[in-house]
Amino acid sequence: MTEEVNTTGWDAIEESLTKLYGEQEPKHYGTAISYMLGGPDPLDGLSAYKAETPSPHWHIVTFGFSELYEKELENIEYSGYGFELSFRVTHSQEEEEPPAWALNLLQNMGRYVFNSNNIFASGDYLDANGPICLGADTQLTALAFIPDPELDTLHTPNGRVEFLQMVGITEDELEAMKVWNTRGVLEAGKAEIPGYITDLSRNCMLQVPAIQESVQIGIDRDGSNTGYLFVDQLAWEPGKNGLFKKKPAVFTLGAKQASTVGKLLRGRLLKGKDLMLVSEGLSVTLEHASTTELETGEGTVHLKLDEAVVNELIHKLLPKEGEIRMSSSKDLMIQVVKTYIKDQDGNVTSTIG
Repeated sequence: MTEEVNTTGWDAIEESLTKLYGEQEPKHYGTAISYMLGGPDPLDGLSAYKAETPSPHWHIVTFGFSELYEKELENIEYSGYGFELSFRVTHSQEEEEPPAWALNLLQNMGRYVFNSNNIFASGDYLDANGPICLGADTQLTALAFIPDPELDTLHTPNGRVEFLQMVGITEDELEAMKVWNTRGVLEAGKAEIPGYITDLSRNCMLQVPAIQESVQIGIDRDGSNTGYLFVDQLAWEPGKNGLFKKKPAVFTLGAKQASTVGKLLRGRLLKGKDLMLVSEGLSVTLEHASTTELETGEGTVHLKLDEAVVNELIHKLLPKEGEIRMSSSKDLMIQVVKTYIKDQDGNVTSTIG
């Protein structure tokens, strides 16, 4: 006699999908060998449903970010990581299977979360540093995350599960989300992306003047929701008092993120909100203050910047290699270094700066 497997979490997801799609039999893609036992795919399954509104698309939903079987984690409020992902991608009439790239992308999201323990939440975004479909001629190089508009949050015996929809976005749309907020940008462009369906062939929605204007109004009005930004290239060298000349402290940034940080200074510090830049082993907090002061600790730097310094940085931080010497502060210098964009194999595909 074999012991019956508890599939409470899995059943709750399927029940939610049945409410939405009735008796439609999904295309289901299971995992033969568990990730814990050395299998290549971290998610236990992916189910794809055909939907026709607002336009024909595949609606793909993950099984595996939440606890599908027995309750194993101590946190009783959330099931596993507390979410499952959904992904809506266009389909043509002749397609009988969802595109392989979309299934692979969702498994890659699983690898990212399982290996880093970084979780996704509504309003998050992720830079893919290249096409979200490898080898495709597409402008979509990043992802945004919003609540799935048709799948309600589940309250299972294993805890809470929210359905987060991934949306493919362009580099310029990602930048706008950083300097304003994800939901605002997507809401402004909803007519261009009905149902937030990912279409590899679409152009950047900010090319539409009315959308660009709406986004700029939101940025000017609200500032930025990005209070925390992970920066690959981040370094700090404290200043030194020499015999004849004082050497300024050097704050180093990669060219890819230099202009973004400049825009965030306007949307954060000039709105009275701090900005934290974080890399492996270092965090730098930028704060608007009446006078410029530098404070350092173990792996931390706190830059209190007066308005003259903030405004100078806003105009001088550009995606270009070089030194930025501050006329408004002799104690601080910004070093912008080249950023090398690499593919999954570590090969440099482009250089910024």
